[in-house]
Amino acid sequence: MSDKKPKLQAAPFVKDVLNNDIVSTVEFDPLENTMDPDCGVKRGLKTRHLSMLALAGIIGPGLLIGSGGALASGGPASLLIGFGVIGIIAFSVMQSLGELTTLYPTGGAFVRLASRFADRGLGFAVGWNYFIIWVAVLANEYNALTSILTFWSDKVPIWGYFLLFWFFFLGFQLLGVVAFGEAEFWIALIKIVGLLTFFIFAIVYSAGGIIGQKSAVGFQYWHNPGAFADGFRGVASVFVFCSTFYAGCESVAVAAAETKNPSKAVPTAIRQVFWRILIIYMGSALFFGMTVPWNSTGLISAGSRSLRSPMTIALANAGWENGVHLINAFILVTCLSAVNSSIYIGSRTVLFMAQDKMAPKFLGWTSKTGVPIPAIIFTNFFGALSLMNISTGAGQAYQYIVNLSGVSTFLVWGSISFVHLRFRGAWKKQGYTPDDLPFVSMFYPYSAYFGFAANVFLAIVQGWTTLSPFKAGNFVDSYILLPIFFIFIFGYKLIFKTKWVGLEEMDLTSGRRKDIDAVSFSMSQADIENTVVDKKTIWKKISNFV
Repeated sequence: MSDKKPKLQAAPFVKDVLNNDIVSTVEFDPLENTMDPDCGVKRGLKTRHLSMLALAGIIGPGLLIGSGGALASGGPASLLIGFGVIGIIAFSVMQSLGELTTLYPTGGAFVRLASRFADRGLGFAVGWNYFIIWVAVLANEYNALTSILTFWSDKVPIWGYFLLFWFFFLGFQLLGVVAFGEAEFWIALIKIVGLLTFFIFAIVYSAGGIIGQKSAVGFQYWHNPGAFADGFRGVASVFVFCSTFYAGCESVAVAAAETKNPSKAVPTAIRQVFWRILIIYMGSALFFGMTVPWNSTGLISAGSRSLRSPMTIALANAGWENGVHLINAFILVTCLSAVNSSIYIGSRTVLFMAQDKMAPKFLGWTSKTGVPIPAIIFTNFFGALSLMNISTGAGQAYQYIVNLSGVSTFLVWGSISFVHLRFRGAWKKQGYTPDDLPFVSMFYPYSAYFGFAANVFLAIVQGWTTLSPFKAGNFVDSYILLPIFFIFIFGYKLIFKTKWVGLEEMDLTSGRRKDIDAVSFSMSQADIENTVVDKKTIWKKISNFV
């Protein structure tokens, strides 16, 4: 009998161990590592779950319906400019977030990191502003959901539809993070396929290929009624809409604590944001503007009693009136996903804040299976804000909530870039180099400075259109969160006597953790060195890329 040890098949993490000299012995206990010891949540999300959440998880009424309001306010050129500019800002912020979250995939994400690398007062303000974003998004999604169902049948009152789905989503969220991740993965695939199908339709329609179509549409709507609806004023108004559509890119940081392999999953998800910006957002802006004139009847406006998607109007313009039902069914599916994602992200945000003593203590409790039941109920409760559409109309309610979530997004994104700059300052001060980082931000420090400056600028100017003519209600809606943000910071500092964290005293070591799917057995350094790694076939490489 030969004494020669059999060669083992090494997981990708083993190569990292060899390359980085992390440890000489790798040990793994799946039972101990499936639950996060600090937060009490379950590490159940796989790389494919997080990737799809970053790519398409938040595609919903914000993009498919809200873009109609942006198109009506600014025109097709403004829509394209808005998506492009906010997309560049989002990409810069995500680079900063990727570097931070890959190194520190802990619960609380950038809220906890703001406290750690700046001041607990800043962490408090960022956390509650981020929660406001998802409360606003959640209300808008319930608003869209009830609006679609009311379009099909108004025999059930709006509040009846709302209660029906409120209890449905509550029950589903209580199933846990694995059910959430799996549902998001498959529904996200449906959303991507549906959106790409519309893109193909838009190309055929614009080229004049629809049966019975007399002539090609081309870019005629850019000439009549025009590329811009209200000049520069229209362009400025689109930025708030677009920031709301992009909200959710940063959600991968919140989900990192419940991800099995953050060192692999987070960088993968961060890189996919580029495709999300290029294909989903820029593609939507281009094709919506090509197929629907900005003065089209039915686009969302302040006075509208219902919400209509540019996709619906495009199919009607092409001669398929009954296509409205197909598009509404597609939007209904995206709403289900978007509401699900909003409750998840909002509940985890307030959960981690409660555990850091920045929210009521009872919200920080999790069950034995890692489900934050009080935080889920608390977050879902705010979906009732959507019922304001009963008295104000769906369009007016939508615009009120968009304004709140838009400025909150700028404040949170600007804070992420600022925290990244603080972290890098401490990283250099304490003798580390960028080569020590598992994920390095592209174009640093320019991307971080740009992300910070651009978000500060947009937070200040986003409501300037309310100044002339001055509308007190719209002005308050646009700017109320700016003073509240600083009241949160300095109020927390005064009450709890917090101190600004210096670069020399920042803790740069705690908060890191290894992937739990890395190695499913114990092995010595000699065993690792003798392992053989399977070469990937061309089909495996294509599969991984997709």
